[in-house]
Amino acid sequence: MTDTATPIAAPPINYVTKLLYGVGSMAYGVKDAAFKVFLLYFYNFVIGAPAGLVGAAILVVMIIDAISDPIVGQISDSLRTRWGRRHPLMYAAALPAAGSFLLLWFPPAGLEGVGLFWYIVVVASCVRAFITLYEIPSSALAPELSSDYDERTSIASYRFFFGYFGGIGLAFIALWFFLAATPEHPHGYTNPAGYEAFGWAGALIMIVSILVSTLGTHNRIKYLRHLAPPKVRNPFQTLMLMRRTFSHKGFLAVLAFGILKYTAIGMSSALILYFGTLLWGLGNQEMALLALDGFLGAFLALLVAPWISRRFGKRGAAFLLAVTGVLLAVSPYVLRLLGLFYANGDPMLLPALFVISSLYSSCAISSAILVHAMIGDVADESAIATGRRAEGLFYSANSFMQKCASGFGAMVASIMLAIVGMPANARTAGVDPDVITSLAELYIPTMALLFIGGALFLKFYRIDRSNHESNLAALEAQNAAPVDVEPVVK
Repeated sequence: MTDTATPIAAPPINYVTKLLYGVGSMAYGVKDAAFKVFLLYFYNFVIGAPAGLVGAAILVVMIIDAISDPIVGQISDSLRTRWGRRHPLMYAAALPAAGSFLLLWFPPAGLEGVGLFWYIVVVASCVRAFITLYEIPSSALAPELSSDYDERTSIASYRFFFGYFGGIGLAFIALWFFLAATPEHPHGYTNPAGYEAFGWAGALIMIVSILVSTLGTHNRIKYLRHLAPPKVRNPFQTLMLMRRTFSHKGFLAVLAFGILKYTAIGMSSALILYFGTLLWGLGNQEMALLALDGFLGAFLALLVAPWISRRFGKRGAAFLLAVTGVLLAVSPYVLRLLGLFYANGDPMLLPALFVISSLYSSCAISSAILVHAMIGDVADESAIATGRRAEGLFYSANSFMQKCASGFGAMVASIMLAIVGMPANARTAGVDPDVITSLAELYIPTMALLFIGGALFLKFYRIDRSNHESNLAALEAQNAAPVDVEPVVK
């Protein structure tokens, strides 16, 4: 038989279940904020490693990620237990994810050069691999929690809200408390003890949020698809099945859009401390307040994403949000270079940056919510052609897209820092103002190219509300048919 079996009738998903499901993404949010905002700065400014070395380590980690993500997705799709396909992996991820995250902020004293490079590679790879072990099965639950076109967007909005709540909340605490200025560290960002406290807090949030979400959705296991044991395949057959699954044109369009967009977001996040301190002249508490822009953006996205999806459809809304978002993102930098923005020290500088950044964050997060929901729709359409439910595989690619923010994004940021000549000893030697001006000049076109270039790929995504309803009807008919063999994988 095919493995696209319809689950037993389930009660409608309520707000409590959505909330508990969403809480788990706080773990990913913590990891994401740490890798996007703090990791490059910590190892470059605090530990003293060259930006190029850190960027190279991040590139290696991304390559490892590219391999591990689909493997976890395949395992999750093929797993059959009394707790379903997803929950056993989610439970297993909690402790090692938190433990490896903690180690990332405690590099051995005196380690440098090649030794430090491999420490970053090994520990960062562990963090990302164990988060993957939770994130992909958890993400793959979304299409099974509801098949409704609009409800999927609502479920995804809770997931992204809590993801940003966790990451931004911890970033705010770190900037306001852990990295506050001290006599020894007037600029608190350079205080190693602050990053140690950050590591402990992040590890605690990770383990608690993963367990709360996994336990909170445990009662839905009986309503998920109960599938027959998967066909035994050799490695070559498995790879061919994965290739066929990933060849869906709509999925490839979303993948291209997501990789470029998340790379832009990650690049922007990795440079925020550089721009905040060196271009805008903001202090620790001002940076902490500015970090809350993402929280406001996530709250707005919780409301905006479902509405704009109903109004324009998922594809049209995602394109509109991407273009609007990048225009907002670069506007302060364009205006500053033209001499038309508030000067450093002006009381209106921080409010202006906060409002613009909040609106940009709302656009970026709403777009990410729609991509998450679009992949669920792709999984349904793919199941018609392949006879196989492959949510885990598809969401492994979604996980990879999001990791581009803290992988490719941070790597691009490190390349840009090297191009403009950011000194490795900037912590003690200072930075020439021309360097940060050159960085802003390079940042503007790079952001525009990544965002708008990615959005253009969405024209190849064809699934709208009508197509989705047709796909659900076709799946129902397929499941009712007396078919007892899997489609042949060619």
